[in-house]
Amino acid sequence: MRRRDLLGAFGGLALAPSIFAAMPQQQIKSIGLQLYTVRAALEADFDSTLARVAAIGYREVEFAGYFGHSPPEVRAQLENSGLVSPSAHVSLEAAGAGWESLLQDARTIGQKYLVVASVGSVTDIDGYRRIAERFNRAGEIARKAGIALAYHNHDYEFTPIQGKLPFDVLLEETDPNYVCFEIDLYWIFKGNQDPLRYFKRWPGRIRMLHLKDAARSPPHDMTEVGAGMLDWKRILSGAHTEGVEHFFVEQDKAADPFASINASYAYLRQLRF
Repeated sequence: MRRRDLLGAFGGLALAPSIFAAMPQQQIKSIGLQLYTVRAALEADFDSTLARVAAIGYREVEFAGYFGHSPPEVRAQLENSGLVSPSAHVSLEAAGAGWESLLQDARTIGQKYLVVASVGSVTDIDGYRRIAERFNRAGEIARKAGIALAYHNHDYEFTPIQGKLPFDVLLEETDPNYVCFEIDLYWIFKGNQDPLRYFKRWPGRIRMLHLKDAARSPPHDMTEVGAGMLDWKRILSGAHTEGVEHFFVEQDKAADPFASINASYAYLRQLRF
């Protein structure tokens, strides 16, 4: 799909009540942050960084490591800061040996999702099918613990292999009772795919989004939400309609992470759709 076609495909959809505030024009009720964005600050001062994130206005955070803090310590600091953590990123290897321990940690912190951040280099479709089997096994165990297993995309899952998109294979081959997904909107854009197609084709499977924009000038690097070329009103309207629950701002690399998350939050806070 050409970039122009992709952007034109982000059509508006009818709205229905969900986690969005009940207003004549809707807005995201609880804006989240993927804490990978401020990882250096967390490593330097975990507690004050969470407090600073909360002071901006964020109410949900998604972890990508706890920087030596125990689950009870993480839970306590979240409560001190007025934050909740619905989810955390984990490695593919983590969803194997020691998985039950991670699930217990998630329950202690109050999380509902553990998200496999990446599957790394996979060269054939059968490899993705085997990963889907691993997800199903880990997801079944997770469900018994009251946690949902999810997967987070990059752009490589949208490069065809043997005539199929790996991301589609993961959706097709995983059990919806055990596995859901977190779409990174920047990376799906870089993969020349339309997120609304995924929202509509697999309603309820996409539970979370990573919000980051694509700069208008090539090579369309990551930029703050609202500063690029994605049509946020249409994307978020479609996400809302098809059951997305959590929305996490993220910047993989930012010269000034706090200026970046301030700018994205300010844009989303005033956005109506």
